[in-house]
Amino acid sequence: MIVMLAWLRENKYAAVLMIFIRVYLGFQWIEGGWHKLTGGFDAAGYLKNAIANPIADKTTGELVYPNFVYFIEHFALPNVKLFNILVPIGEFLVGVGLIVGGLTAVAAFFGLLMNFMFMFAGTLNTNPWLVLIGGIVLLAGTNAGRYGLDYYLLPLLRKAFKHKKADGDETITPAGTANAH
Repeated sequence: MIVMLAWLRENKYAAVLMIFIRVYLGFQWIEGGWHKLTGGFDAAGYLKNAIANPIADKTTGELVYPNFVYFIEHFALPNVKLFNILVPIGEFLVGVGLIVGGLTAVAAFFGLLMNFMFMFAGTLNTNPWLVLIGGIVLLAGTNAGRYGLDYYLLPLLRKAFKHKKADGDETITPAGTANAH
């Protein structure tokens, strides 16, 4: 397992494989986001259904994800206008990030987060498949974007967050803040 993970995270052939995987996954996200952006998306019905028909244990009737149902009922539904904007834009941006290989691990993480939210609400369709593929991209880490925008972007971000201490040791701090030594 460790050997496979090391291969996935460090090998240039794994990075080439990641191009195909992340582009496929990215197109799935862009397609979903684009349909919502151009098709008059409204999450209200979906959220109401997730509250009315939550995932429950078949024998006890107890909610499997009570905190998630609470979140939907008391935060998401009252703020549905915000979710009507965030979901389609988020899906679209996850797709773009994966396709161009820019902030690839971040895009994969947020794609996984959205997929889990959909599954907690009871939507299965392609979500488990996308979780599996997204998990592979996330496990590949920076190697997933090795042949993409991350090749240029990640060194710039590392440089922006690195400052030298007086004794020569490096510390990572947000850009623009000075360490008092």
